[in-house]
Amino acid sequence: MNSLPSLSDFKVWTQASRPKTLAAAAVPVIVGSALAFSDGFFDLIPALFALICAMLIQIGTNFANDYYDFVKGADTVDRIGFERATSSGKIAPKSMLLATILTMGIAFLLGLYLVWHAGFVVLIIGVLSLIFGIAYTGGPFPLGYNGLGDLFVFIFFGFVAVMTTYYVQALEWSMITFWAALAVGALATNILVVNNLRDSDQDRITGKRTLGVMLGDNALRLEYTALTFLAFAIPPHYVFAEGFSFHSLLPLLTIPLFVYLNVQIWSITDKKLLNGVLEKTALAMTLFGLLLALGLAYNHP
Repeated sequence: MNSLPSLSDFKVWTQASRPKTLAAAAVPVIVGSALAFSDGFFDLIPALFALICAMLIQIGTNFANDYYDFVKGADTVDRIGFERATSSGKIAPKSMLLATILTMGIAFLLGLYLVWHAGFVVLIIGVLSLIFGIAYTGGPFPLGYNGLGDLFVFIFFGFVAVMTTYYVQALEWSMITFWAALAVGALATNILVVNNLRDSDQDRITGKRTLGVMLGDNALRLEYTALTFLAFAIPPHYVFAEGFSFHSLLPLLTIPLFVYLNVQIWSITDKKLLNGVLEKTALAMTLFGLLLALGLAYNHP
């Protein structure tokens, strides 16, 4: 007779879901919902379904990465990043693959409500999100292994997540969401940039062709700084070009934190220390996103 899952099992699966990366899934939905609120279209139920589906797709993608990186030999004993459940032997490969399928499947089933509510276009967007979540490290041409991971994250965690969240509530597209998507997509991509900078030496050995492997570490550092500047250009744009109130400048309060992170990116030589920078980059994205959402929602002079 099989015993019930232990607390340690739960902890292993929780760690495998990489909860510290889930900000990249939650923040776009929060910002998109804030813009819907600002325009008088906020709808709680579709917003909650969008948030749950986004989180599940992110977790499913993390499970898939854990599985496929192990299968492809990208996770070795020399790994300096956070421990992976499959490569460490804590979760069997078949179990991780099954968890990936189940998580993505639940996301699909819950997403059918959004399809019913907002139309067939949401089905297309949702299916593509699931496919590309798997294709990030799986399939015949894994995006993350061929220098396309950054573009994937920028598009799906920026434009797709923010603009679709607004759409499922307003039932119409809005160009005003485009600018917020740029900021959110930029900061979500920076989480990946730190990850790739940390792992570039090992990735080069295992044949994983990230931008860091192809262009060098300084290219990643420049990308990180450039994306930071892009994100901080968006709040002033809302105020001075789109006519939003000065509340939209609230994200500028995080400038000291982002200055610190950029100094760390350019000065750290011991790549093990980048694990801390990765966590702080996710935290910084969360703070920026929450302040942006607050400022955009309270769009009154």
